[in-house]
Formats: sequence, structure tokens, C-alpha cells
Amino acid sequence: MSSTDNKQLLQEIFEGLANRDGTLFIDSMTPECRWTTIGTGKWSGTFEGKPAILRDLLGPLRERLAERSKTVAQRFIVDGDFAAVEARGHNVTKAGAPYRNEYCFVFRFSGGKIAEVTEYSDTELISAVLGDPVVPLAAAG
Repeated sequence: MSSTDNKQLLQEIFEGLANRDGTLFIDSMTPECRWTTIGTGKWSGTFEGKPAILRDLLGPLRERLAERSKTVAQRFIVDGDFAAVEARGHNVTKAGAPYRNEYCFVFRFSGGKIAEVTEYSDTELISAVLGDPVVPLAAAG
């Protein structure tokens, strides 16, 4: 796909994310998609394959937020099969704490689908507000 096609897909994905709908984002990932959250915090690491991303990263996040995640894109930079998206989260945890992280996502496309996501964000904020992702919310509260 072209840079224009990849940008259009990301704009549609982030339009959904701004409205708390991640369906297109998930549907646009390859089964082998890799997601790396940069840093050394408890939420940092690499998640190999869509099932691991859903179970080990997005599942614990969804469990902690009062509503589905809202992430609003600020800027798109696309060059062929690579894209960077600057975005800001507008979320609140079930405990009532604001969770407003700032992100730079770097995407790699393959065959018109997202094959890789690298997430740069405030990992200290993630740990402080969301706690430990491997501890179930009921046990953490």
C-alpha cells in the first residue's frame, strides 16, 4: 500500500479511537503483529502476536479504565510502510484517577495491515496510575 493508503487507514483508526472504538485498530493488525512498549516499567515489553496483545496488554488496560480507551491523534507522519502518530489519551480509571498519557506510536505496515507497533509514552505515569498489569484489578484494589 502507498503512504496515502496507510495514512488514510491510520486516520480512520484514530477517528474510532477518539470515539472509544478500537474495532478497526484490532481488525487492522496482522495475526503476527508485534507491539513493543518502550521503557523499563511493568507495562513495558514486547507482545508477540495479536492474541498476546489483546490478553496481556490491552486486556489489563481495559480492566482498569472506567470506559473504553479514548486516544486522540494530534499528528500523522507517514513514509511508505512506516508511520508515526503523536496522540494523547483522555481516560479515567475505575478508581477515578485521570489517565492522560501522551504517546508517539510508530507503525510498520505489511500488506495493508499493521505488522508492528512501537509505543513511546510516559511509563512512570502508566505505573503510577495503572499499577501492575499482571495483578488482577480485584486483587490490586
